[in-house]
Amino acid sequence: MALMLGMFLAALDQTIVATALPTIAADLHGLNHLSWVVTAYLITSTISLPLWGKFGDLWGRKGFFQLSVVIFLAGSALSGLSQNMFELIVFRAIQGLGAGGLMVGSQAIIGDVIPPRQRGRYMGYFGAVFGLSSVLGPLAGGWLTQHASWRWIFYINVPIGAIALVVIAAVLHVPAHRLSHKIDWWGTSLLSAGVVGLILVTTWGGSQYAWRSAMIIGLGVASLVLLAVFAFVETRATEPIVPMGLFRNRTFSAASAVGFVIGFTMFGSIVYLPLYLQVVHGSSPTRSGLELLPMVTGMLITFIISGRLVSRTGRYKIFPIVGTAIVAIGMIALSHLGPTSSFPTAALYMFIIGFGMGLVMQVLVVAVQNSVPHEQLGTATATATFFRSIGGAFGVALFGSVFNSQLLSQLRAHASAKEMAMLGGGSISANPAQINNLPPAAHLVVIDAFSSALQRVFLVAAPIAVLAFVLSWLMKEIPLRTHAHVTTSTEDETEPEVAVAFDAPGEFGM
Repeated sequence: MALMLGMFLAALDQTIVATALPTIAADLHGLNHLSWVVTAYLITSTISLPLWGKFGDLWGRKGFFQLSVVIFLAGSALSGLSQNMFELIVFRAIQGLGAGGLMVGSQAIIGDVIPPRQRGRYMGYFGAVFGLSSVLGPLAGGWLTQHASWRWIFYINVPIGAIALVVIAAVLHVPAHRLSHKIDWWGTSLLSAGVVGLILVTTWGGSQYAWRSAMIIGLGVASLVLLAVFAFVETRATEPIVPMGLFRNRTFSAASAVGFVIGFTMFGSIVYLPLYLQVVHGSSPTRSGLELLPMVTGMLITFIISGRLVSRTGRYKIFPIVGTAIVAIGMIALSHLGPTSSFPTAALYMFIIGFGMGLVMQVLVVAVQNSVPHEQLGTATATATFFRSIGGAFGVALFGSVFNSQLLSQLRAHASAKEMAMLGGGSISANPAQINNLPPAAHLVVIDAFSSALQRVFLVAAPIAVLAFVLSWLMKEIPLRTHAHVTTSTEDETEPEVAVAFDAPGEFGM
């Protein structure tokens, strides 16, 4: 429960801020820097993932997990106290730094104390928490902003995190394996710089700068060069932050690739479902959060069922294969939603998407952890999570570009010059709430344009989900071990020599 609270804090904060952003911008007079409230959190949480994983491998995970909770809570409290936009951006960066440790630490600690054969069940519970937070975030953010203050979207983390800290200190006992160490500072710096550059490309491209501008092209090239140098440095480092040898592990490589593509598909397209519900169906932000429950229900069902089946059978490869196929079908279904589609129809399609996602997300973590030696558990978990996060950032950028171009094209094709002027040349997409105040004729044009643009987003996402389906077949299924710790690689089909640190699966039975 303590670990799930940590996961809940980090996952919730990825979405809870979104509905409060307009109010924050008005209160702090910082509309021009609004995107950095999200970008700062994304950058620090992403680049810190491999670092938290490596540090946990070297010095033990419990202490670093507690440290990440403290950093996250400090960033949360300071964000709530912010008096201007610059302070909020800096404090959000601190919060993101702690969030990276929460995401990696919670999953890696499960790898420390639960044998892989039993781990699927617990990863299912973690996946359910992640899915639930994706809906509760916008819902809670809208409610707190409307009925209390936007500052409470940050303050609410403090009591939850404090409870987590007390429980962790009292009941969590993780085997510590302290190793002689030498931190790979060169690799850390190169990776951080390269990832920051890529995230800025995906954040700025198509919005602040044109995709073909010198800034975006130069930043993209510089980021790729930095990452290429990083890969070379890691082959020479004594203790690399991301061991290149991991990529010779077929299961790790395939699972990371599937995670990247499914993150690309999920985070890049599912974020548009609330927009469909609010703009095309006219739901309020709070109501649209409730209307996403069918998708979360689908996730909850398959997160838990797949986890239990993995624990019972010791097999996992079939779940990503089936899950990615269902996601592709769900994306095709979503591409048929329009202004006349009923909510039960939309709910069914959302349920299909959630059902498929639940079969994929956490099973990939189990597969990765089962395929690497224990001394690389945190690093492998963090790296796999890192690829999913980067995939999501790229997906948001690509689908955002698809959505904006299609929306503008539809408005120019069907709106009169007067209506276009009323819509601000198509920039209404930045504030969907304006649509309710439009005259009936303009309102109808906007609804149709939004619907067409969203259909295109989901249609583009479908073949990407098919790619994830193809990649999932490349995973090598290794029978799940019945002990928690391994000291040698597990890429062969036989169970390796093991050192038992916690060998009582029934003690955690649920």
